[in-house]
Amino acid sequence: MEISRGGAGDAPLILAMLDGAVEWLVANGRPGQWGTEPWSADPARAERVAAIARDDAVWIARVDGAPAGAMATSPVPPRYVTAASEPELYITLLVTDRAYAGRGVGGALIGRAREEASRAGAALLRVDCYAGDDGRLVRYYEGNGFEPVRRFTVGDWPGQLLSQRVLPAR
Repeated sequence: MEISRGGAGDAPLILAMLDGAVEWLVANGRPGQWGTEPWSADPARAERVAAIARDDAVWIARVDGAPAGAMATSPVPPRYVTAASEPELYITLLVTDRAYAGRGVGGALIGRAREEASRAGAALLRVDCYAGDDGRLVRYYEGNGFEPVRRFTVGDWPGQLLSQRVLPAR
């Protein structure tokens, strides 16, 4: 697996991965996370992804040259999360192409986020995720070294803020 920097031009790729994730979630009876409609069909969501791809650090994971996942990070959290009292790196987006699910793509991208936090001198890595249904996504992040910090809601969307400590760069 290769992970390289992406950018604003990757917004359509990220939207396609999000659309595939929505389709999979709906097919598996889990529409609470991102609804039932493709992200690419919603102008507000498409603009949100374009803004993330433009403003945040984007990373694309490739398996045998094919895009397998995407992650975006920022030194500041989204508007609905209070900033930490210390330097941090925040994962603002993480998605795996469903064709590569279960192959460690998300974990590899999280590993890259740890490396980038360390390089930037941030000892704190944070992320938030959907906390509804059976809590499976929260457990996924816990399995990748994160600890729950607090629950929150945005509208009627239940979220979980998680964090982990990052070792300084050597």
